[in-house]
Order: sequence, then structure tokens, then C-alpha cells
Amino acid sequence: MMFTSTTLAVLGLATLGAAHMKMTSPVPFGKSSLDNGPLLGDGSDFPCKQRTGVYALEGASNTMALGSKQTVSFMGSAVHGGGSCQFSVTYDAAPTKNSVWKVIHSVEGGCPRRGVPGNDNGGATQVDPDTYSFTVPTNLPTGTATFAWTWFNKIGNREMYMNCAPVSLTAAAGKRSTEDEEIMARNITQLMERDQTAFNALPDMFVANIGPGCTGTSKCAQCGTLESLDVVFPKPGDSVDLFGGSTSTATATPVGTACGANYLGGAVAATGAPAATGGASPAAPASPASPAPVVTNSAPPGGVFATIATSSAATLATSASSPAASPVAPVAPAAPTPAAPAPAPASTGTTGTGSAIAAGTACTTEGMWNCIGGTSFQQCASGAWSAVQSVAAGTTCTAGQSMAMNVVASGTKQKRAVRFSGEHIRRNLQSS
Repeated sequence: MMFTSTTLAVLGLATLGAAHMKMTSPVPFGKSSLDNGPLLGDGSDFPCKQRTGVYALEGASNTMALGSKQTVSFMGSAVHGGGSCQFSVTYDAAPTKNSVWKVIHSVEGGCPRRGVPGNDNGGATQVDPDTYSFTVPTNLPTGTATFAWTWFNKIGNREMYMNCAPVSLTAAAGKRSTEDEEIMARNITQLMERDQTAFNALPDMFVANIGPGCTGTSKCAQCGTLESLDVVFPKPGDSVDLFGGSTSTATATPVGTACGANYLGGAVAATGAPAATGGASPAAPASPASPAPVVTNSAPPGGVFATIATSSAATLATSASSPAASPVAPVAPAAPTPAAPAPAPASTGTTGTGSAIAAGTACTTEGMWNCIGGTSFQQCASGAWSAVQSVAAGTTCTAGQSMAMNVVASGTKQKRAVRFSGEHIRRNLQSS
């Protein structure tokens, strides 16, 4: 009896089911409880294969410097004829279905194994001889993040695999650019917002083959990949490896009503941010003050820092405050009433005393900064306050909440540009 390569590959899945692929580098979360199977068809364990101990470090520590070359490696032998993979990051230390994942590298075809029509001979502990390299973008925010490998197999049931790892994104080893130095001299906040904007502009992580009603044996209505073909990602990003064969018939675009969006998450509607492309769940109307224009590869911002409105650059508190920040009613010339001094902080828009707010506490004004005692800060991000971080050494911020946090050199009476070492400031921005 004759068998096609596809038939042989499918037959092999029954005996190699326990030898599915698992990421070994970067070292994943919860190694002792991480199995090598796909995500559940209904998406209930998305992201990162939710389970007891899903985010246990167990000694895992992965450092990635911005601009550095990194390598992803795997173990296992049930490679399912390869497929397509993505490497993504979020700034959530314990991601949920609402976390914002952004793609930093895509591999279309030949991942996690190249040139194998079915499965390798071996078992679950076999080292995958193929590794995959990528360069960490140079303009991402530094700090604690979570790295994800996602895989859409070519042969067999329609599945999505996902392993996650803790990473520390650190400043580039080389000397920072003159532009960065100049930005930091004017206002550190401006540099942080620029890097956050670069993160927001990256494409959303592709999700398919999982969700309510999806079984793995048939196409998923929300978004599904086609059997025996390497999926071509709707938004692969600028960093892409193409190992999907020499003809167009070796690859195919996904099919569904929500391809290109994280249709499992509710963060879009919760924060009032613009709906992701393909929107299976419509976003709640944003407040009139934040119309957020539709931009290619746009997505609801997330992570450690919050939504950066398109008008932020115009409202940044730089070396001098705007004297006309808000219209103040004229003071009556001969009426020294005690209530008259209330408009005093109008130059920065800062309110409150700057007390720390527990990380994860709900907030309503996206992008709002909270300077705590002049020495640390946090921000309203995706509907919740971020963790508290220290300001750079030698600087202070104006205590209280504002949409444009003012950072100046310690001890200076006048707000003027002060130049700091780029590495000095970056090191102080890396802790979360």
C-alpha cells in the first residue's frame, strides 16, 4: 500500500503525541509543570498554558539587551512538518488573556523544524537541531517583560502552541545615540514615551485555532490555519524569516472573522482603546478627549507604561512650563478671599499628594502619571496602575498625578536642561 508523505506524517502523530515541542531557550516559566502539548482548543489556558505554577520562575532568568542577537531553541521530535512561529513580548509579568503582546520576529514556514515533511525520530527530550535567531528591537522600553513563542503546526490537527519565559530587557551595551542623550537632557519622560510608542507600533501577536467552539479537528470560525500549509501571518512585522517553501502553494493566509486580533481578550473594550483589526469584540466608546486615530499595526497599548496619546508630545513638561496651560479666571483686584489661590498648580496640571497606589488597582484616565514623593512614579496602563518605579538617580519629579510628569535635576531651583550619562539613566529605568 502506498502512502503520501502527509498521510505518513498524520499516522505518526499517534505515537509521537508525547513528543511535542517545547522551548528550552529562553528558559520558560514553570519548567516542572510545563508540558509539551498545544493550548486547549477552547482557549481556556491562553496565554502561556495557564496552570498551577504557570509563572513560577524555578530559577529561570533571561536577560536580553536591546539591539542584541538572541537565539530560540527547542526540544522534542513531533515537529508536525514544521509550520510558522512568532516571538512576542508583553510587559505584564503574569500575562492574562487581556495582555497586549507585540511581535518582534516572525518565521513563516520551517519552524520549529526545517526540511522535515512529518516528524523526527526521537522522543520528548530530543534536542531540536534547528535554532532561530532574531535581533531585539533597539527602541523598546527596558524592564521586566514576558517573552512568548507561538507555533502553528503545518501537519495534523489545527492547533496553537505557546510557551512563555521571563525576560529582563536591558539597555543596549553600546553608547546611546546623540538623539537619546538630547532627549534625556530635556526630559526623561519624553524618552520613555518614545520607546513606549515604538512598542505600541509593533504588530499584534497572531492568535488562531483556539477559542469558544474550536476543537482542533476543524477550522476555527474566529481564525483558523489550513492543514498541510504554512500560515502566512496577517501582520508579521519587519523582522521575518521565510522558510515556507519555494512556491506560493506551500503557504496560505488564515481564514476567519477575526484573524489579526487577540479575539480572546477583553482589554480593548475595557480600556476604550481602538478596536483591533478584524474586531470580533467591538470596543467601548472612548471618551471624547481621546479619539486615538486608526494606525496600521495599531493595538491597545499595554505593559508597564500606559497609552501614549498622539498629542502627548505637545503636552510634555519640558524645561519650562507653559504659562497658559489652562484658562484661569481672573482674580478680583480687591477681594483677598482664601479660596483664590486654588489655580496655583496650573502650570503642570499636577493634582493630589502623590501617594503610591497598589499595582493593579483600577484607574480611569489612561496615560496619567503618579509621582510619589518626588522619587518614584507609576502610570495608569490599560485600566490599571502599574508597579512603582524609581526615577533616575539625580532627578526628582513633581509629586502628584498629571498627564505630563515633570522630571528635573535634584536641587535645581530653575527648570533647565541637565545632561546625564545615557547609561546612568537607563540603568535606573530598568527595574520594574
